[in-house]
Parts: sequence; C-alpha cells; structure tokens
Amino acid sequence: MDNVKTYSFSAEEEVLGERLDKALVVLLEVATRSHVQKLIESGEVLINETQIMDKNYRIAAGDRIEIRYGEPAMLSAAPEDIPLEILYEDDDLLVVEKPKGMVVHPAPGNPDGTLVNAVLFHCKDRLSTINGVIRPGIVHRIDKDTSGLLMIAKNDKAHKSLAEQLSNHTITRKYQAIVYNLPSADAGSVNGPIGRDPKNRLRMAVTPVNSKPAVTRYRVLERFDRFAFIEAQLETGRTHQIRVHMAYIGHPLLGDPVYGPKKPFMDIKGQMLHAGTLGFTHPSTQEYMEFNSPLPKEFEEVLERLRR
Repeated sequence: MDNVKTYSFSAEEEVLGERLDKALVVLLEVATRSHVQKLIESGEVLINETQIMDKNYRIAAGDRIEIRYGEPAMLSAAPEDIPLEILYEDDDLLVVEKPKGMVVHPAPGNPDGTLVNAVLFHCKDRLSTINGVIRPGIVHRIDKDTSGLLMIAKNDKAHKSLAEQLSNHTITRKYQAIVYNLPSADAGSVNGPIGRDPKNRLRMAVTPVNSKPAVTRYRVLERFDRFAFIEAQLETGRTHQIRVHMAYIGHPLLGDPVYGPKKPFMDIKGQMLHAGTLGFTHPSTQEYMEFNSPLPKEFEEVLERLRR
C-alpha cells in the first residue's frame, strides 16, 4: 500500500453506536465502504490497541481507533499563514471564529486553506494528537457554510475532556438561523433520529434506519413575511442536525443547497446558520466558560432586507 500512514481517532459523537465500517467512512472521509471493509478484514484496524476484524463492531464512547491507511499524498495538513479570529486562548485550548466558506480540515477537494492549516501555523506543535495529522486539535466541526464558534484542543488531556463533555451532551451550543415559513409556536423541539438518507447517501435524514437519536430545541427571535429568525440549541450533535431537523418540520434554512429549495430566495449561497454561543467546562480549572459571537455582516444584511 503506497503512502501508508497510521491514523488515530477518538470516538466522536457522530460515530458512537455506529458499525465499524460505517464509522471509518465518516472518520477517513476519503474511503468507500468496500475499501474500509478490506482494511478491517486485513487486520489494519485496532480499537483500544486490539485488532478488530469484525465490520459489525459497534463504536463505543472512549474507543481509541487506529487505522493503517494509504491515501493520496495531497491529503495532509501543513501550516498556512491564514488570519485567525481568536476569542480565547490559554495553554489548553483556543476558541476561534470560523468564517462562512472555510472548511474545518483538509479533505479531497479542499486540501488546503482550512481552519486546521491556520491553527497549525498559529499553534506550531502545540495541538492535541488524538485525531491524527489531518485534524489535530479538532474536537468538533461545523459545516463549510456555517459560521461561528469552535473549540480547539492544544493537548490530549484537554481534547479528552472536551470530547467527553460532547459525548455527555453537557456542551452548550446555540445557533442562529433564518428559516422558511413561520413556525406556529414561538418555541418547540424536534426529536427525530438522524442517519444517512436511504435514497441519497450524500444527505442526512430523519429515518428509523441505521440512525441515532437527535434532539433540537428552537425558539423564534423575529418573524417576517415568509421567514423567521430563530435560535436553535443542540441537545445532540449529529451531522447537519439543525438543517435536517428544521427541514423535516417544514422550515428549511434559507440558502441551504441540500435541504432547502433548489432556487434560494435572494440568491443566497450557503445556509444562513451561525454558531453563536459555545459553553463548556474548562479541562484544567473546571470552571464553566461561555462565549458569544455576533452575527456576521452578511447575516445582518439579510435580516435587514427581510425587515424592509
């Protein structure tokens, strides 16, 4: 196998309870199911330092996954001098603002210019190693066209603490969004399991098939003629959760190219979704910290257009 490297991952929330082969597709992001099944069958996958050759193994909280995997040489992360907006930094972690349009970590089609490239330049070698060379320090992610707050772990101790808080659903994550159609009530919640859309593997969906529990609470902040400005709070952290849940109840996000109308209102590109509040217990001090991010200029401009 050319360009063989060993990748290590902690079990992220989005793969807990998932079958091993499906989890590896999510974690590696470059592999087909048949490819990772061959890796498993050939003994290239270890969990908690034990060789696992059963593709049906279910990922559990605390699992440490190691994979020997050959992938294109371009898929690596190098430091790049990209401006970072840092809200907080100490020896354990950073809290940064990711702009809309920036990918969190390198992947096929986005080999550079990512948040990881910027963080590597800023932090040098002071990042956790738990998620390997492609995602150093990355504890959680937000979509490319979602703006807002992310926490970055500088060491493995901090990473494990923050990942455990995510797994236990004790992290505060509040988002602002603009949705189509007016909700009938000023507040509500969506409780629907999320998994891969059986009809389109590129999408997520509320489905009873191979899914995991997902809960989103929301409240209306402002109403317009055909749209509403809402705050959504995650109780779980599934892929595309807010986008999927709001579309499921008839309120897709404005600008969402995957779950919304094919021709977006006002030609907005990318979902109007902002990770505005992030709160967690500090890994060393054990104090609760909460950060708030103002809406980006583009978001505010869309709100003003809707108000007019």
